[in-house]
This record gives sequence, structure tokens and C-alpha cells, in this order.
Amino acid sequence: MARTVSGRKSAAKKAGRKGTAKSAAPVKKAAVKKAAVKEAGVKKAGVKKAGLRKVPDAKKTAAKKMAAPKQAAGKKKASGPKKAATRVAATRRTPARRVRPDAPARVAASRTKTAAPKTAATKTKPAAPQNFTVSHLKESDFKADGLRSYALYRDLGIATATGGLCQAHVLRLLSPCTDEVRQRHTHEVDLQLIYVLKGWIKNEFEGHGVQMMSAGSCWLQPPGVAHTVLDYSADVELLEIVVPADFKTEDLT
Repeated sequence: MARTVSGRKSAAKKAGRKGTAKSAAPVKKAAVKKAAVKEAGVKKAGVKKAGLRKVPDAKKTAAKKMAAPKQAAGKKKASGPKKAATRVAATRRTPARRVRPDAPARVAASRTKTAAPKTAATKTKPAAPQNFTVSHLKESDFKADGLRSYALYRDLGIATATGGLCQAHVLRLLSPCTDEVRQRHTHEVDLQLIYVLKGWIKNEFEGHGVQMMSAGSCWLQPPGVAHTVLDYSADVELLEIVVPADFKTEDLT
């Protein structure tokens, strides 16, 4: 019996120890939680004192990012009408002038159209009807009935065929070259062209000096230019074309 009682006592002691251990375990866990809470509070306080920022929550930051575009879109929509209103007002104050892309070409065309009739009226005349004509070489056609007494003229019939628009003839200057030939003079013409067929001739032109022309040479005398025949060969022949057929000559000396 003594052994059983002592065994019970020892079993009771063991059971008491186990119960105390079990009851002590929750106490230890609660104490650990309190200590952790205190430590977290101390850390939070330290963070606040140090001025450091909290680590943002990932869920909260993601929600903010999702909401940011919507807010920005709302702001843009709200500000859109104001900007449009200011632009409309600006265009109303200073209206832009519309210019056609082909405006320079149209202006140039209008100028040419208005200027063309004036130039045509001042420089050109109604052309007389022209007839076909031909002239073959005959020695009997050279006659002393032209402008100068020291030259023989072969009329090519151009004055009659053009109604007085132009005359053309072949000249043979008679030798010798005298002072009568060397008289300085001018012609009132629109055009005077000379081509040397045979021989040579020496002339002096105002502003151009002395010119020596031989067979194959051709020159154009401007209207009204003063000129002088200085000398020529005995066989000289010249083709002369003058516009108009009827013109005036003025001797200067």
C-alpha cells in the first residue's frame, strides 16, 4: 500500500509539472506577442523620429496607379473646352486671309493679258497682204534710178510683193570713191541689213569706228546711226534689205 501511495504522489507531481508546463506555454506566447508589439511600436516611433517614410503597401500603390489615368483623363476633358474656346477667340480676333495657291500665276497672267494689247498697238501695224514673187539675174535690171547717183540698183520686187513693208535690192557702187560718196548721213528705218556679195567696202559707224567688210560679211545698222562710206573696190556688190520700203535719208555734212 505504501508503494501505491507513493506512486500516486509521484504521478500527481508529474501531472502537476505537466499542467504547469502547459499553462505556462500560453503565458510565454502572450508575453512574446506583447514584446513583439512593443518592439514594433518602438521601431515605428524610431522611424517617425528619424523622418523616414513608410514602405508603401503594394496593393495600395497598384490601386493608385489604376486610378491615376482616370483622374488625368477627367482633367484633360475638363480643360479641353477652355483651350478650344481660347483658340476660337484668337481666330476671331485675327482672321487668317485665304490665299489661293495659284495666285502669283493668276496675277502674272492678268498682267501679261493687259500689257499685250498695248505693246501690240504701239509696235506692230496690220500687215499688208503679201504676194509670191521671184527675180532672176539680168544685167539689164541694174539701173541708175536709186537713192544715190554713184550706184546702180537691181530691184528684187520685194516692195511691191509686200505692199511697201520691205524693200530689197542689189547695189553696184561706181568707182572711184569720191567726196560725194564719203558724205556722212543717217537713215530713218526700222531695219537695215547689208550683205557683201563681191569685193570689199570700208565704212565708219558712230560708236563702232571703222569696219572693213569683204565678200561674205554682213552687218546691221541700227536705226538713225550716223555712218560714212570711206572706200570700196571696183567690183563691189551689196545686197541691201530695208524696212519699210519707203524711208528718209538725212545728209549730215
